[in-house]
Amino acid sequence: QVQLVESGGGLVQAGGSLRLSCAASGSISPTYAVGWYRRAPGKQREVVAIITSGDTTNYADSVKGRFTILRDNAKNTLYLQMNSLKPEDTAVYYCNYNTLRGNYWGQGTQVTVSS
Repeated sequence: QVQLVESGGGLVQAGGSLRLSCAASGSISPTYAVGWYRRAPGKQREVVAIITSGDTTNYADSVKGRFTILRDNAKNTLYLQMNSLKPEDTAVYYCNYNTLRGNYWGQGTQVTVSS
């Protein structure tokens, strides 16, 4: 049983920063990839940032240079550092662990950026 618990969302003004956390528990190894996704109102879920099994990071063009994905294997925690936030970053953010035993999602955390 894998459980992903996200935290760190909230309301921030444009230009501000937030740090999202995703604490993982259970049988998460081996992991193919981990990442953050988001779903904005009225839009489909989209990938924000991913760390592959080879520790390669990939970012959506819209967040490159502003967001950083980090993984602390000792704490089984995934982070998303979000800087220079824009109103268009407003969405529910989800962490994802794609493992040998299955593909798992967190419950989501709301990020709202005011202009």
